[in-house]
Amino acid sequence: MPRVCEYTGKKTTAGNTYTHRGKAKYLGGVGTKITGKTKRTFKPNIQTVNALMEDGSVKKVKASTRAIRNGLVTKPLKRRFAYKHEAAESAE
Repeated sequence: MPRVCEYTGKKTTAGNTYTHRGKAKYLGGVGTKITGKTKRTFKPNIQTVNALMEDGSVKKVKASTRAIRNGLVTKPLKRRFAYKHEAAESAE
């Protein structure tokens, strides 16, 4: 499965890592030069969590930690008997 957040759409992105040589000007040198450029990937912090869906079912989803922190993911209750209790009250 891909490394994509179902709530924010965050996914792996590409970038570069640069290799420098020399001494910075503010330290008394003549400046730094780039001597190498290599491709790299930036991977988001994706977690697999149990989430409560709109229809009331519990499903495992991949979500970024920012989505979890910001409250976009609704986590289910720890104890399952709480759901049965609510269902029994609505049936009466």
